Amino acid sequence: MSEWGRYVIEIGMGVDQHGQDPTKAAIKAIKDAITRICTVGLLELFELEFEKDVKAEVIIGVPYPQKVDVEKVKEAIPLPCKKVINVVEGGLKGPGIALKEFGDKTNEMLIAIAFITLYVRRGE
Repeated sequence: MSEWGRYVIEIGMGVDQHGQDPTKAAIKAIKDAITRICTVGLLELFELEFEKDVKAEVIIGVPYPQKVDVEKVKEAIPLPCKKVINVVEGGLKGPGIALKEFGDKTNEMLIAIAFITLYVRRGE
């Protein structure tokens, strides 16, 4: 039996319309998923210390995954827990409008998908 049990799975989407920054799209995807997660059960049903008893694993599908700043993405998860981030090629890119005033380099819009799983350490 695994030391960790799944508690929550949630999906989010994030778009960077201007600037072509996959990190911004990834952060928006995480924040979108988090808006639908309520961890009240973790606090009220279990005696947990977030730092050692909760783990967030995130898979992010985004164009240009090699350009994602993983440390900034970790900061988007507001829980003080162990954070594991896996960034893969995915998401979408589509034609938008390029406006130099917004820092655009191309007309691409980047869309990221985040898959978040929260794990809880099982009792001994």
